[in-house]
Amino acid sequence: MTATEPVAAAPAAESVIAADVPQPAPGATSPRTPLIARAAAELVGTAALVAVVVGSGIQATDLTDDVALQLLANSTATVFGLGVLIALLGPVSGAHFNPAVTLAEWWTARRGGAGVTARELAVYVPSQIVGAVAGTILADAMFGEPLVKWSTHDRSAGNLLLSEVVATAGLILLIFGLARTDRLRFAPVAVASYIGAAYWFTSSTSFANPAVTIGRAFTHTFAGIAPASVAGFIGMQLIGVVVGLALVAVIFMRGKTDTGAPTA
Repeated sequence: MTATEPVAAAPAAESVIAADVPQPAPGATSPRTPLIARAAAELVGTAALVAVVVGSGIQATDLTDDVALQLLANSTATVFGLGVLIALLGPVSGAHFNPAVTLAEWWTARRGGAGVTARELAVYVPSQIVGAVAGTILADAMFGEPLVKWSTHDRSAGNLLLSEVVATAGLILLIFGLARTDRLRFAPVAVASYIGAAYWFTSSTSFANPAVTIGRAFTHTFAGIAPASVAGFIGMQLIGVVVGLALVAVIFMRGKTDTGAPTA
C-alpha cells in the first residue's frame, strides 16, 4: 500500500538531476525489482493479511460470545498484522495487497503521474485475488474449519454499501495524500491505523479491498461475506476509488508559478 522508503542521499551532482525526476506514487518500486518478485510479494502479503483477518475472527469467536470483544480482537490483530506486512513488503512491491490501490495507481500513471503500468496491473490484481483466497483457506485449515465453505453472512444492506464507499475513499485519500506530501514513511502506521479505526466507524467493518472481499466469501466464519453480497461490495469499493482520487486532486492540488508551471 505504500511506496518504498527513500533511498540514501546521492552526491550533490546526482541530487540536482534527481530533483527533476517525478516523485514515486504509492507503491512505486525500483525497476530493478523483478516483476515476478513483486507479484510474489503481493500474493504472499495479501494471503498473510487475509489469514490474519479470518484467523483472528475465528479465534475471537472461539474465546468469547461478546460481539464487541470479537470485533476488538479482530481489528487489533489486523492493525498489527497489516502494519508489519507493509513495512516488510513495501520495499519490494509497494505493499498494495489491494486491487483498489493498484487500480488507482494505474490511473494516476495513465494521467501522467508515477505508478504501475497496465502490464503490472494485470499481474498484481490476479496475484492479490489468489493470495486472498489462499489466505482464507489457510486460516480455516489452522483452526480446523472446512477449507472452503461459502459464507451465508449477508452484507447487502444500503448502509453497508455506503460504508464501503467511505472506507475505500478514505484509504485512497490517505495513501495518495501521503505520497503528495512526501510522507510515505509513515504509511505502515498510518494505513494500519486507518483500517483499524474504520473497523469501528463503518457499519461494514471496512473491507475496502476487492481481493479481500472475494477471499472472505470462502469462509463461513466471523469474517465471511455471502457470495451474493460480493459484487455489491466491490462495486462500491470502485466508486470509493473514484471519490478518493477526486478528493486527492482537490485537497492536494498543486499550485502554479507565475510562468504557469506547477510548483514543486
